[in-house]
Amino acid sequence: MFASIDGVAAALDGAGYLASRETAVTVFLADRLERPLLVEGPAGAGKTELALALARATGRELIRLQCYEGLDEGRALYEWEYAKQLLYTQLLRDRMGAALGAAATLAEAVDRIAAEGNVFFSERFLLPRPILRAITSERPALLLVDELDKADPELEAFLLEVLSGWSVTVPEIGTIAARLVPRVVLTSNASRELSDALRRRCLHLHLDHPPPERELAILRRRAPEASEALARQVVAAVGRLRALDLRQAPSVAEAIDWARALCLLGAEVLDAAAVAETLQVVLKHEEDARRVRARPSQILG
Repeated sequence: MFASIDGVAAALDGAGYLASRETAVTVFLADRLERPLLVEGPAGAGKTELALALARATGRELIRLQCYEGLDEGRALYEWEYAKQLLYTQLLRDRMGAALGAAATLAEAVDRIAAEGNVFFSERFLLPRPILRAITSERPALLLVDELDKADPELEAFLLEVLSGWSVTVPEIGTIAARLVPRVVLTSNASRELSDALRRRCLHLHLDHPPPERELAILRRRAPEASEALARQVVAAVGRLRALDLRQAPSVAEAIDWARALCLLGAEVLDAAAVAETLQVVLKHEEDARRVRARPSQILG
């Protein structure tokens, strides 16, 4: 556990993440209260990176569940290794044949098969997916449930049940309880509203694009080859891009890529020519790029 809020900020800083005071306070409370942390905000605001940095800062094993439409409980929790079960069945067919051959009646043969059925539905053949991996991990873990809003509400309801008791039931085996309760970070781009029940279970943190001075500090750290003047120009231009009605606003990561690209091309300042040559680095949709190329002055100030 973290000893203080300043300790959280320092640990995240050491892991490459510059956290605001609000972020450090919320992470501290989630850690000390052992509550899941729900992080919401626009794409590219640093939600996933916060979870990755938190895992690095605490030395926890990172276990990631990437959500998508159609993700079901089986793929999030566990699956049976059917190929392995079939292989073992083939290897043991002589033994099974002997057991069945000794049966006097068909009913007895069925009973003998049923008595051996659990052999093929044991932990030996269980393939854990992220949630079960987090529950059964023998070392401290951090479970990242990334972009939960992309998953169906049914998965959200199942996840809420798991978070409430940190145990799952595998019908063929029984209930499996967490050996060590993992820390949990859930992220959402707010493409759909998450349930009130899930929100009550979590501490909430909203991350937006950082203010200019913090974005500048991040950029200077991640792209140290950029001069102070060029870095400030990039941050200002990215801020103006975000104010436009674009299909996809640039993230901090794209601002860093832009600064690096400008340095690779030997640009010392961000001018109209540099914008025209490198705009594809920071804008990922052609209609956005065409709009800005037509009037580069709107982002150069």
